[in-house]
Amino acid sequence: MSIQVWTWILVGITFTIYIGIAIWSRAGSTKEFYVAGGGVSPLANGLATAADWMSAASFISMAGIISFNGYDGSVYLMGWTGGYVLLALLLAPYLRKFGKFTVPDFIGDRYYSNTARSVAVFCALLISFTYVAGQMRGVGLVFSRFLEVDINTGVIIGMIIVLFYAVLGGMKGITYTQVAQYCVLIFAFMVPAIFISIQMTGNPIPQLGFGGMDENGIYLLDKLDGLHKELGFSEYTSGSKSTLDVFLITAALMVGTAGLPHVIVRFFTVKKVADARKSAGWALFLIAILYTTAPAIAVFSRTNLIETVSNKAYSELPAWFSNWEKTGLITFDDKNKDGKVQYVADTKKNELTVDKDIMVLANPEIAGLPNWVIALVAAGGLAAALSTAAGLLLVISASVSHDLIKKMINPKISEKGELIAARLAAVVAVCVAGYFGINPPDFVAATVALAFGLAAASFFPAIVLGIFSKRMNKEGAISGMVIGILLMLFYMMRFKFGWFGGGTKEDWWFGISPEGFGTIAMCANFMVSIIISKFTPKPPIEVQEIVENIRIPSEAGAATH
Repeated sequence: MSIQVWTWILVGITFTIYIGIAIWSRAGSTKEFYVAGGGVSPLANGLATAADWMSAASFISMAGIISFNGYDGSVYLMGWTGGYVLLALLLAPYLRKFGKFTVPDFIGDRYYSNTARSVAVFCALLISFTYVAGQMRGVGLVFSRFLEVDINTGVIIGMIIVLFYAVLGGMKGITYTQVAQYCVLIFAFMVPAIFISIQMTGNPIPQLGFGGMDENGIYLLDKLDGLHKELGFSEYTSGSKSTLDVFLITAALMVGTAGLPHVIVRFFTVKKVADARKSAGWALFLIAILYTTAPAIAVFSRTNLIETVSNKAYSELPAWFSNWEKTGLITFDDKNKDGKVQYVADTKKNELTVDKDIMVLANPEIAGLPNWVIALVAAGGLAAALSTAAGLLLVISASVSHDLIKKMINPKISEKGELIAARLAAVVAVCVAGYFGINPPDFVAATVALAFGLAAASFFPAIVLGIFSKRMNKEGAISGMVIGILLMLFYMMRFKFGWFGGGTKEDWWFGISPEGFGTIAMCANFMVSIIISKFTPKPPIEVQEIVENIRIPSEAGAATH
């Protein structure tokens, strides 16, 4: 069977499973819609958290970015993995004990202020929309190649599917759908990696294979370094980014992870604090399977790409090249008219342009794997993108219906009215997300990295200080969040979108990239928060007692409304 037929079969089966789960587990109350009723088991929550966490950026884009940037791309690997450890150990159990549905709910109550809640709602929406844009682009990429529709149509199909089970099932439907999606995405990620590892090194374990030798007894990484040198690229195993920028990007991704509202809310779906810790442990183990395999896939795909196309006659290139060429994500411009593909670092001579985001999806085709494996990767990419998109849509709808309408605009709204508001907010959110998916600001991983910078600049200091400082008051938290988010937005808009006078890489402040600037904005947030709190009144005694209480280990009850 052809790749397209296999893709329709596998995508059809997986989508049927997701929709079936959504119908089976549809939410009947706001508690089920927001936190799945608070009764999810640690293992199921660990699986769902891993799927929620491993977005299109992890599945589709991370290995691609490492594949092209080599050592420089490893910042995404270190930052996203380290960030989850930070979240699991430093924040999750305390937030679970506080017992609120959402991050804005925590900030609003901890800082006894609707102004703080409003700022948090704005930040949550901004982070979630930036993040979901990357997911929708991932959906469009998969559809455009494997189902042979254009990217825009692919985004619209993805919007309809995710809207169905997010609106119908809420967090309850999303949780059990994400359990299935984790199984699909990890199987789809590992099967081709194992195949190609055996093919290239004879070792069935990809994590060991990419450090092994090929059939000629040459270490694979040494071989790739040699190929890079021949083509004028910098060595794969050496970096070009400054140490400062590497540190700041890694830190921004780490602390941004710990401030991501769609991941934090997962810890409210379990029965007690101990279960939050267990589910964090499960999630970390399940995430590590993919994250330790990504560098291997990066090396395999980069080596195969160079050996397959570099200096080869265009007319003799394999079928996978023309298949991807149709999508516009790989292009050949025969500058010297010799009919051969010149793939070199010199931009004036280079004739091949490859979108970083295609490397994981194209990898099985480049390696000549069976059609069902190629289709399986497509199903896995969709599972990764849709699982995270669903979690983000829930954050958006909860921020509007629970934090904005229930807590501020209309406290007397009925539970049924709040549920309707949440579903309507999800409908609007998915339409906006679709627009950003059709008009993304950058490739998937870079778009998502900006969301982490925004989370680091806004939420992380407010959450950490809210848990560990009894002295932190509403004036300090609000000032810090406003300064942090505005600073990050200014830098992002200027150097990513060309606003405020624009600027090139040479104009970056102290050589700091927009992806790494979240760390600077976070430090500014911390400084402003602490200084302002020193010169303004202490929080009320009852708030100080809450802070004292959430740091004392004990079993907590269900999340409060």
